[in-house]
Amino acid sequence: MHARTWLSVLSLPLVAAFTVPVMQQGNPPKPQPQAGAKAAPQDPLAGLSDIQDVLSLVQQNYVDPPDMEKVVSGGVQAVLERSHPLNAYLTAEDLRLPDPGPAEAGLVVVKRNIYATVVAVTPGGPAAKAGIQPGDVIRKVDGDSVGYLSAWSLERKMHGPEGSSLDLYRYNANGDLTKTTVVRQRLSPGAVAIKQGQGALMASLPDLAPGRAEELKKLLAAADRSQTLLLDLRQCQKGAMEEAAAVAGLLGATGTFATLQEAGKPERQVPVVGQGTPFARLLLLTGRSTLGAPEVLASCLKKGGAKTFGERTPGLGVERSRFPLKQGGAVELVSKRWIGLGGEKLDRQGIIPDQVLRMADSEDALARVMTALAAPPKTAGQASEAGGASKAEPAPKPLH
Repeated sequence: MHARTWLSVLSLPLVAAFTVPVMQQGNPPKPQPQAGAKAAPQDPLAGLSDIQDVLSLVQQNYVDPPDMEKVVSGGVQAVLERSHPLNAYLTAEDLRLPDPGPAEAGLVVVKRNIYATVVAVTPGGPAAKAGIQPGDVIRKVDGDSVGYLSAWSLERKMHGPEGSSLDLYRYNANGDLTKTTVVRQRLSPGAVAIKQGQGALMASLPDLAPGRAEELKKLLAAADRSQTLLLDLRQCQKGAMEEAAAVAGLLGATGTFATLQEAGKPERQVPVVGQGTPFARLLLLTGRSTLGAPEVLASCLKKGGAKTFGERTPGLGVERSRFPLKQGGAVELVSKRWIGLGGEKLDRQGIIPDQVLRMADSEDALARVMTALAAPPKTAGQASEAGGASKAEPAPKPLH
């Protein structure tokens, strides 16, 4: 053992003998509150003076001259991320940056501490062509560690000039950090796809951008309502809540669409928009790329009786707002949360399917779902042997 290690071990009791009594004298036992007495209200800003003291100590005593601007901005970003990983601090310099470019990598990532998790990949996009899959863990982006990037910075790096490269350092199946290069390209919004099967119809929504409800209405105008409709939301990424409420109305939902929680305001029930003729049976297909507004739509239709197949959704039923700061920067905060008709917080648990179905993009999703629907219910043992085709799907890690 090294001599300095021996010295540390031997001197530890001596240090403790002097330190513990001093600590006890400086921190006398707190008096116990009397029975029935109310606890003094806690001031949430009481620790600000401690923060100022810490910053002063860092500035005056750190071994190297610190960049206090980076210290403060890093501390603010850490506080924001402890509340929600989508929160972000933007400096005045960040706000002056030019648009990164019209091309994108074709994936959605969510920061989790020093890593980023891929939650959605655009089919046929650059990331998909490079082999990126939902669930992949990214450690670096273009050589920058994810831990130093805010959600805003991370999203910005996904965009750039057409043909530009994006280097993603991700962990492979063996746990090795490997580099994957993605070439950004312009992505055109996909169209609503309709597929007719034997006694069943499948409608696939790529997103819930404005106009999707009207597009779906025209495609379903001549459809036989006595058959089964399977609404495929596996690749449905984000969109407008108003459009989601309109799709719900088109498919026969009525009444309340969801509940909106907004900071500083009472909860508000959002109604379904419009009214349409329902199909004899409505089925849902969800996946790990069902994000945001599509999750709220799935919750509404599921509560209305639609049986759900597929995989658990990530839980991104939130909206952000940007608030300017006096010094020229800004913060982006999760200021709204959507509550499903079952009372579920859609930024935490997501949508849990009634029956888990994991399938490749090349599979015939309509045939697979209809086969699963016609099959007799499996026992717990059979479900376990089949890879978990039951409700007992492990819960995803919460975003905050």
